[in-house]
Amino acid sequence: MRTFQVPVGVSNRHLHLSEKDIDTLFGHGLTVKKDLSQPGQFACEETVTLTSPKGELPGVRVLGPARGESQIELALTDAVKLGIKAPVRDSGNLEDTPAVDIVSGDRKLHLDRGVIIAMRHIHATEEDAQKYGLKDNDLVKVKVDGPRGGEFHNVLVRVKKNSALDFHIDTDEANAFGLHNGDLVAVVVEDE
Repeated sequence: MRTFQVPVGVSNRHLHLSEKDIDTLFGHGLTVKKDLSQPGQFACEETVTLTSPKGELPGVRVLGPARGESQIELALTDAVKLGIKAPVRDSGNLEDTPAVDIVSGDRKLHLDRGVIIAMRHIHATEEDAQKYGLKDNDLVKVKVDGPRGGEFHNVLVRVKKNSALDFHIDTDEANAFGLHNGDLVAVVVEDE
């Protein structure tokens, strides 16, 4: 068994939009608010309201750049508030996911699918993966110390050239373990 430390990145509810959907909702491109931990990704000034027959979530931040298909990433608490059953999925795996309406001012867009609870994951470069003996799509454990310590199981490893080493969890998971952005946790890699 090997361990190494990685910083935490807490991901609040957000959405990624296609170019077409950006134009439908805003009539212009996205406005950068701040850069995110992953290279080339950014939080936008633009926010929307998500609506369903059972509820709504205002002030949901759009993240850029544009994607090939629009996708909404929520915490379980958010999905419950909307009254929808969003599955836990890796980003981009949108098959058989629930629909939602997106509202921006007087503009509205219906998505037939695209709502997920993002699977907790670790971003790593190819160099990080080699250094720590990981490969893309590995599942590892993450150990958290402290008063609310414990372990996260089934943490997906995503290896890409243009990444920054980061452990991404949603707000529900962070709150349950008392974690904040930048906290260090231990990745546990089982020897085969």
